[in-house]
Amino acid sequence: MAIPIDLSFSLFSYSFPAAIVIATFVPWFVYSVTLQSDIEALWSLKQEIDPYTISPSSFLQTWNFQVDPCDDPGERFLGIVCTIPADNSTARVVEIDLDAAGYNGFLTPVIGNLTELTILNLAKNRFWGPIPSSLSNLRNLTKLQLSNNLLTGFFPQIINNLKRLEIIDVSHNELSGSIPRNIANHRTLTVLILANNQFTGRIPDLMGLWQLNTLDLSRNQLNGHLLRLPARLKTLLLSSNNLSGHISPLKRFTNLETMDLSNNNFSGPIYHEILALPGVNRINLSINSFTEMEVVKISDRDSQLEVLDVHSNNISGHLSRNLATYPNLTTINLGDNQFSGRIPMEYGQMVDGTWRSVFLDNNWLVGRLPPQFNNSRVSITGSLAQNCLDCPDNIQLCNGGQKPASQCVEPNTW
Repeated sequence: MAIPIDLSFSLFSYSFPAAIVIATFVPWFVYSVTLQSDIEALWSLKQEIDPYTISPSSFLQTWNFQVDPCDDPGERFLGIVCTIPADNSTARVVEIDLDAAGYNGFLTPVIGNLTELTILNLAKNRFWGPIPSSLSNLRNLTKLQLSNNLLTGFFPQIINNLKRLEIIDVSHNELSGSIPRNIANHRTLTVLILANNQFTGRIPDLMGLWQLNTLDLSRNQLNGHLLRLPARLKTLLLSSNNLSGHISPLKRFTNLETMDLSNNNFSGPIYHEILALPGVNRINLSINSFTEMEVVKISDRDSQLEVLDVHSNNISGHLSRNLATYPNLTTINLGDNQFSGRIPMEYGQMVDGTWRSVFLDNNWLVGRLPPQFNNSRVSITGSLAQNCLDCPDNIQLCNGGQKPASQCVEPNTW
């Protein structure tokens, strides 16, 4: 059992951005179970937190340094996991998994002294400052989760030393600069989430991340074309950037399940190979500059596609009857495009079947609705507004009216 004595000493002094020098004091243990430098690092982490943001029910409230963190803490030191040595060697802190309690404080570089950490999760709090370069010492780290904080500065080069990383999530911060090219050297990565920051420049070649299944770079300021991405991706989220060019490289991503490239500057056709990817269930290509959507009949093949959103593009031509052959499709948004012609009768059959949400608004569709759209027993959401349709006012999907007759032309027969 660790025995604390009535002795304190100065651990270190360092300068904050405001050039205020702070002295930190920690208890010293006789026969400590936990390595003393680990205790000091935990103490420093708590000391940097505004005490007014440590609520009575929070994990940090249980960090009582009158006891050894790894010596049978019971209800103390919640969020900490230690090694349990089989011999008389000292215990080490291997996980910090803090609760999302809104802690507000500077992310101290002393955290880099916890050299046996495998998991560092400080997500959903208000830690600020740069990501410390001292994290390069955490060579056993497998999960780095710092999302939903107030971190600033560039993505640190310290990642070069962290060869065992499997998960990086620094989303929802204020990080800037380019995504480092050497991130592709981390072949153990399975999840990379850098969303909701201020990253700029091009997406680097990530083919080296051959085990990566989740890539989320959405809501940044990235530009350029799609380059080489890992072929095993299941989730690809690139929305709300300035990316451009064609999306033909995605044809080969047969493992994809979720794809969101919305709110970019992609152009050209939406290839039928992408809509027919065997495992994809959600595709969002809205708010781009696509001009064509290829849809092939897939009744003789499996398709898991449930949600298709291509609204706010420049797609022209007639609505494809082949969309009705996708057996699991429930949600379709083709609004705000340049579609023309009549609504296929097959769409009416699907409205009476599996389709639950259909947005065809703000196009140039003409003619009468398939009869199933008039069926009051059909429960469906969506809109047919701002077309040139014969759309009765008593049908909810027609709410919002149609284009003025002066803007509408006679439909071509087909």
